[in-house]
Amino acid sequence: MAAPKYVQRVARLPEVLQTLSGYPDGLPLAELAALVSVGEETLREDLTAYLDTESWGWGVDIFRPPVLEFVWGEDEDRDDATVVRMLGGSAGLGIEHVDAGELALVYTAGLALLDVEPDNEALVAALEVVASTTTGEGSAVPTPAGWNRFVAPLQQAQESRRRVRIVYSRAWHEGVGVRVVDPLRLVQTKRGWELDAGPVADDDSLRTYLVSNMREVEVLAETFEPPADVAALLERQRRTTTVRMELGQDARWAADMYAEKVHVVPGAESEETFQADLEMLPPVDRRVGLLMLASGQASRVLTTGAEVLPGAVALVAELLEHYERPVQG
Repeated sequence: MAAPKYVQRVARLPEVLQTLSGYPDGLPLAELAALVSVGEETLREDLTAYLDTESWGWGVDIFRPPVLEFVWGEDEDRDDATVVRMLGGSAGLGIEHVDAGELALVYTAGLALLDVEPDNEALVAALEVVASTTTGEGSAVPTPAGWNRFVAPLQQAQESRRRVRIVYSRAWHEGVGVRVVDPLRLVQTKRGWELDAGPVADDDSLRTYLVSNMREVEVLAETFEPPADVAALLERQRRTTTVRMELGQDARWAADMYAEKVHVVPGAESEETFQADLEMLPPVDRRVGLLMLASGQASRVLTTGAEVLPGAVALVAELLEHYERPVQG
């Protein structure tokens, strides 16, 4: 499994700029592509996307002072360009000319790619330059030694179709369990990396595991075959349910955390509350319960209440009872 396309494209930029910084007159695109270990046409597409994009899709409009450019002849256009160079022949990495908001996204995407390519020394070196330029001092690049340390072995297990034994702290219930799973897809979400895995249950469902909740990961010698309808199963695993809720303004962070997408209802917002259509993955009732806890008395379920309210209210009661118990010494 490759990293998400937007991650690959954005994360490659620091390495490209660092490489170009040593060539004031620019480099033929083919040579640059070889130096950063990517195909020439792929690199052309990535740089074109970078130069043409004005918003990265997070609702942040970014002003981008030009940092690099394609070079082409009088009777050619950009699609015919064979050389790329940094503007002004910058002797540094050039990122001091990039908007700070965009630079943060580049750095974040680079770290995400590092999760699945922990031995990519060129990427580490480029990110170190980004970090030190941003802070004005030396700054180390975080390594995937924390909760993302299992991303690379899980990716390798998926590619080689080998089963994985995991020790897992369950997300929705108490306790730690041991499971042998078939890794089918790694997905990066706002909550971090998640693994969609088999074997397929009796009701034709898969299971999703938070990589951050994994305590141990062991790639086994035993192999597996993905089910014939794996694409449909994976699509259904990520299918969301729309729930309209009213929440307190101070619970916006929770809406962003527990919903895949948040669509604020126009005209249904005040200083204290807002209404939103929330696209939510299963278990919907438990996610709604966590939102109700975060928002407190300001929360209301406005649609699909009959389906989600019983489970949501039960979770709220369960958690309130749990945290009201005295701590046993």
